[in-house]
Amino acid sequence: MDALKTATALAQECITSAPVILLGSGASAVHGIPGMWPLGEHLKASTLPENLNKTDTDCWREFCESLKSKDLETALTETPLTALMTRHVVATTWDFLSPYDLAVFDQLVSNRRLLPLTRLFEHLFRSTVSDVQVVTPNYDRLAEYAAESGGFTAYTGFTFAGLASRSGNVPPKVMYGKSQARTVSIWKVHGSFGWFADADGVVVGLPPMKTRPSGMEPVIITPGIEKYRRTHDEPFRSTMAQADYAIRSANAYLCAGYGFNDQHLQSLLVERCQMKGVPLVLITKTISDKAHEFFQSGKCPRFMALEEAGGATRMFCNEAPGGIEISNSAYWQLAEFLKLFM
Repeated sequence: MDALKTATALAQECITSAPVILLGSGASAVHGIPGMWPLGEHLKASTLPENLNKTDTDCWREFCESLKSKDLETALTETPLTALMTRHVVATTWDFLSPYDLAVFDQLVSNRRLLPLTRLFEHLFRSTVSDVQVVTPNYDRLAEYAAESGGFTAYTGFTFAGLASRSGNVPPKVMYGKSQARTVSIWKVHGSFGWFADADGVVVGLPPMKTRPSGMEPVIITPGIEKYRRTHDEPFRSTMAQADYAIRSANAYLCAGYGFNDQHLQSLLVERCQMKGVPLVLITKTISDKAHEFFQSGKCPRFMALEEAGGATRMFCNEAPGGIEISNSAYWQLAEFLKLFM
């Protein structure tokens, strides 16, 4: 089998079908945004709020002890925190990660070609496609930045304003004269660095900021049991509904840096791939155990997964379930993957 020829054919098949794009933490890590392990270390070393009671300090001590041997999500799942300590985790997470997001934005101001995701959007919009669907659990705004860098409209469920309010469940049609604007709809199922709630729980969307606005709390879902509770609240419920619709109606999936660790999203992917034979492509530095389980289950009749293999790319697909290397390549990176069809 010619591995490069097979990879090219599968990449082109996926892209030609105008895929729904799933962005995981690996897609952000490439641009310097830390993952869960650095966040966990930062949380352990964080300065705690004042006036804590014994219940607050006990649960936090247990959480930090758990982090010594477990990943952040497991530690937060197994150690329920008080409401005060949960707010501390949310605020500290925003304070730690948001500056990295802002650093990417600063670079984009002078270099609109920084993000390869922009070039992917441009390629997809060269067809008759007028709306690209993105689903992501990431808090960062790289997808929004990439869309706007290409001159496209980025829609996340909020109005198009510096002080944005929720606009409803259905993406509005933005018109330029008689033509509909090409729109990237980005469904952020775990929230965004730009979402904040006031004392009454009203959520607004704000532009990139260096500090959290006074009197408002970040609207992000941190790992652990909080993830399952908050998804029933707005704007997460409406956002998840739109993400579900995008995944259920997709003709193809392109997953970048995605670990297949979200049970809800994965079940939708399995259903669509198994029942409709929808092609799926995964590009990531290291394929997660969960992803391997999915591919090896035989429930995805048309897939390709690309990961790093030293100075090469290791490809898994239906024709090569055990993996085959493409030498002298880095197609597991989006910038290089684009070369397979552009």
